[in-house]
Amino acid sequence: MAHTEPRIPTIDLKPWLSGDETARAEIAATVDRALQTAGFLLVTGHGVDPSLRTLIRETAREFFRLPPATKQPYAVQVGGRGWLGPGAEANGYSEGTPTPPDLKESISFAAEEETGDAEIDAEWFAPNTWPTESPALKPLVDAYLTRMRALSDQLLELLGVALGQEPDFFTRHTAHPTWGFNINWYPGTEVTGTPEPGQFRIGPHTDFGTVTVLDRQAGKGGLQVFTDEGGWEDAPYDPDAFTINIGDLMARWTGDRWRSGRHRVLPPPADVPAEELMSLVYFYECDPRTTVAPVPAPTGRVAHEPVDSHVYLRSKLDAITVV
Repeated sequence: MAHTEPRIPTIDLKPWLSGDETARAEIAATVDRALQTAGFLLVTGHGVDPSLRTLIRETAREFFRLPPATKQPYAVQVGGRGWLGPGAEANGYSEGTPTPPDLKESISFAAEEETGDAEIDAEWFAPNTWPTESPALKPLVDAYLTRMRALSDQLLELLGVALGQEPDFFTRHTAHPTWGFNINWYPGTEVTGTPEPGQFRIGPHTDFGTVTVLDRQAGKGGLQVFTDEGGWEDAPYDPDAFTINIGDLMARWTGDRWRSGRHRVLPPPADVPAEELMSLVYFYECDPRTTVAPVPAPTGRVAHEPVDSHVYLRSKLDAITVV
């Protein structure tokens, strides 16, 4: 059966959450196979209201369409909380590839509930910045983030079982986790100009954390996923599904049994230069100062040295910052 499955399968979470042991075992096995190949899944049955996602896009679009001078007071660098303007980020740098800056803008948020550890809080739990020009954004995003946190922990429990471990193998390290949330705006060429050679909406890269929950829109200048078997391919799309991929930290945790999903977002297409897309991207991580040690063989395949989760994450964020 395994050879007939798509490289990026669709997983319905309802049977998993129902507790049916046969269904849970089948889902866990499918997830294990998929994460060894592409590092990506589609997930349905998540229960997140599609109207909430629509409202966030509509509200964020109003902000992105403001004049640059109005957005400038919110400007930050990668890893900050605020507006990432044109030219702020080049994800190809994380692979050591000097690409032109990514053709996007983002509004970026992150965990802000303090732990009481001054050093950790100063670096990882600073307050978010909310644009006063878009007062409706905060309650919408707060509601969405509550759902993303719960869904991410459900996914980590599924991943724990898929790895042959206890369900809390990962979630025992998410009592007070860090996370990031980007609203990525991919405007047409009337905003970005003509793409340079080798320039993308987001350059080729892997994510850095444990799991990423992506709500995306279909488009010609959309998401592509890389696999050894198929090379670069358009990612499958289902408007009811979230696109899920694992990041570098998770791949390391599994001893490279699972691969960090390599992906890119194509530039505005030449035949539809005005195409505009928006993605909601939730990057889940773990508690600061978690020691990430790979599971041993035969499950794990590479005996990486243990790392401090957030020293590792900071090095990755620094790598993609355009200075």
